[in-house]
Amino acid sequence: MPKKIGRNQKSFLFSIAMAMLAIAVLAGCAPLHDRGQPFGYAAQKTKTTQKIIRYTGEKSKGIPFVYTTKRELALTFNGMADSKKMKQLLDALDKQHIKATFFLPGMRVAEEPNLAKEIAARGHEVENNTLNLLDLSKLPYDKISSEIKLAKDVIEKKAGIKTRYVRTKSATYTDDILLAAAGAGHEAVISTSLFLHNWEKETEEQKMRYVRKYINRGGIITMDTVESKQLAENVALLARAANDAGYRFVPLKDLIAGSQERKPAEQIEGYDAAKINLDVQNVTYRYVQRDESDKPQIALSFDDWGSDATVTKILDTLDKYQIKASFFLRADGVAKNPNLARAIYEAGHDVANHTYSHPVLTKITVPQMQEEIVKAHQIITGAIQQKPTMYFRPPTGAINENTLKAISATGYHTITNFDVDPSDYVKTKTADEIANIVIEKTKNGSVILLHMLDDIKTVDALPTIIEKLQEKGYTFVKMSEMFGP
Repeated sequence: MPKKIGRNQKSFLFSIAMAMLAIAVLAGCAPLHDRGQPFGYAAQKTKTTQKIIRYTGEKSKGIPFVYTTKRELALTFNGMADSKKMKQLLDALDKQHIKATFFLPGMRVAEEPNLAKEIAARGHEVENNTLNLLDLSKLPYDKISSEIKLAKDVIEKKAGIKTRYVRTKSATYTDDILLAAAGAGHEAVISTSLFLHNWEKETEEQKMRYVRKYINRGGIITMDTVESKQLAENVALLARAANDAGYRFVPLKDLIAGSQERKPAEQIEGYDAAKINLDVQNVTYRYVQRDESDKPQIALSFDDWGSDATVTKILDTLDKYQIKASFFLRADGVAKNPNLARAIYEAGHDVANHTYSHPVLTKITVPQMQEEIVKAHQIITGAIQQKPTMYFRPPTGAINENTLKAISATGYHTITNFDVDPSDYVKTKTADEIANIVIEKTKNGSVILLHMLDDIKTVDALPTIIEKLQEKGYTFVKMSEMFGP
């Protein structure tokens, strides 16, 4: 009996066939030309076997997101669905005035070059999605190189478009993929900060809450044109979320062109200003929660973390009233969205430490506590590319003598708290309730605790708080100004 061909073998044979088809396209020959004879580039290879040589130059960059504080992000698409679906998507993008980036497989461009040309003609960016959309991470270097190079050549020959970026099927990359991309003349291999799959039974509110978390400065949002059943709906949803945050979608090349240099955190002066130090017996510290000088100055402070939509509105409100504040950042959020932390720093505010994962310090061990503080320090340093303000605020404000010493031993000698707390983190509190508590309790030297969490009313309360306290004659200063370094 004939031996059955396994699924993997079929896939491999199919990829070989598709590669031969691409070669035929590049050679300008029909795939069935003179079946008894080799054709085009394949005919040349029967005479001289061309071995792929491993590229030895500098690797292409791997980009999962773009380091920038501009209020911009990129909407990208993988694959190329049928003509009807693609044109519906292009119409949806036109309706929302979005210019996107399309990563197209070489074989689909070979099949429908005019569709690729239309994507570009509508003002969108066309990039390389490899030849056959195989999982390159499981292939040897020579096959990786062929998949990338042949796709680049097909897109240029058939659509007249030179690609500068490549994305793999899984949006991941290895050293071999980065090398092969560079060898094919690509500047970068692009990953993604969000791959938006099909929704199931989520409500519109649930969808919006989910998407809102990923409308980040420098973010790269991705959908697959073949897989997705809700392309037009998702484009509208994303456009609405970006508009709510005050952000806009731009082609990937424009986003990357506006990127900032980001050094490894270890190379930044002040990275080692916080260290694990379990010798806490003879440690001194400074504990502050209100300025006792009786000057008519007060400090606004914000704890934790939130989405760009929330934090950017806080930053815009502070900027409107020309006020600088103090931000104590939860670093597990900063790790996911360093651009937002950098934006807070660039706006001139204190950027300080609020631990990595927000534990109650009086309920964990000294080594655990110090690990939380040092890890947060290192992440924040890498995000803002500067040494943070060396102030620390304990989550929930819970503190005792032992924790004060343990914190100071890490290098954070100034531990801060607050004297005005409207409990704005309670979601049922209205903006008026929050504002009234702050206005009533604030006095000379007060440190006001607020939060930058989503779905609370702090953003709405903030203008009233500022205006009413200014009417009372108070001046707003950063905590680092109030208490010194």
